[in-house]
Amino acid sequence: MVPESHGPVRYGPPLPGDGLPVLPELSAVLAAAAARAESEPVGGGGALIDAACGHWDRRGLPAVPDRVVAAPGAPALLLALTAALGGDVLVPRPCAAWWAPYARLLGRPVFHVATPAECGGVPDPYALLETVRRVRAEGGDPRLLVLSVADDPTATVAPPEVLHETVEAAAGEGLHLVSDETWRDTRHAPHDSVLLSPAEMLPERVTVVTDLAGALLPPGWPAAVARFPPGDVGEGLHARVLDVLTALGARVAGPVAAAAGYALTEPEPVTARRAAAVRLHARMAAALHTTVVDAGAVARPPQAGRHLYVDLGPLRTALGAHGVGDAQDLEDFLTARLGMPAPGGHRFGDDLGAPRVRLSTGDLLGGTDEERAECLDSPAPLELPHVHRALIHVKSVFDDLRDDAQRWESPR
Repeated sequence: MVPESHGPVRYGPPLPGDGLPVLPELSAVLAAAAARAESEPVGGGGALIDAACGHWDRRGLPAVPDRVVAAPGAPALLLALTAALGGDVLVPRPCAAWWAPYARLLGRPVFHVATPAECGGVPDPYALLETVRRVRAEGGDPRLLVLSVADDPTATVAPPEVLHETVEAAAGEGLHLVSDETWRDTRHAPHDSVLLSPAEMLPERVTVVTDLAGALLPPGWPAAVARFPPGDVGEGLHARVLDVLTALGARVAGPVAAAAGYALTEPEPVTARRAAAVRLHARMAAALHTTVVDAGAVARPPQAGRHLYVDLGPLRTALGAHGVGDAQDLEDFLTARLGMPAPGGHRFGDDLGAPRVRLSTGDLLGGTDEERAECLDSPAPLELPHVHRALIHVKSVFDDLRDDAQRWESPR
């Protein structure tokens, strides 16, 4: 994209990283496998697949090896699934930045569906029905709905009743669902909320995809797993996805596969690090939420992940005075002011004209491994000097916008 043109955004930002040093036990497993010369088979070797089955079994989603596939990242899996299923693709608005480009790469139309007031990640059931019927009336062929109960970018968790209505609507229209559950294990208050997978509600028509960069592996070690439904539908889809991955040469690197298999078995070092990281990012996200809301912006309270989705519509007057007219302008403006990435909502399929951004908490944890490790170990990470400075800087940027909006507000 040419910055001056603000033309179509072809590729969005990556998954938000955790900003933390690599877990030593994971590094040790990766290093021990570094001398492996043989390639991991397409779809994953036996040890990795068995570990993925155990991972899902512990979450109430029974899995068997001939219905599980591994790939070097969730994008490869979604590309293969989209190619295998055919037809048009439906996604919520906004949605994860990597969902739509892979359908467009295959020449498949992508239709964005509005989300309910309660959450992002899941289409409103009535809007979904209306979109499906409109697309079919115009000669389209909607077959695939991609959704996420723990969502990037909105950092919300879909209530079971909302999810149930959406899944029922999708089932009634004969859609296949891909449930992106990358962030399900990063819920900030897991004991205060109920997370249900669509695969529990509609087991015969849901494929679950999990990118391990969400909760288990560093983003630079690409690995993801998919669980296919039982029965003939799952068998055929599993086979077609393996064909596509084979054509792409999409294999998990051997050392990464070893680390992924270890992480998926959830030994104590991995679960302890995950719990500590979730607590840390929950505190950071809550502080970030308070900062932007106090400045007059709008954001749903974050419930999962390492990010916050912010609507600066109430500060539009102040933004306009700075030459900010759309989400790309806002991305450029806030990235420069904050000194950290602030991808605009258009990256996630949102309206270009809506002044929305995703902010990531990992960018506030410091610039060195020592500072980041200190955040992880501290009982009061928000009081650490480098974190405090980062939060104060964010607060000053948003407070300045609030003050500008109040100063330039028309007298009543």
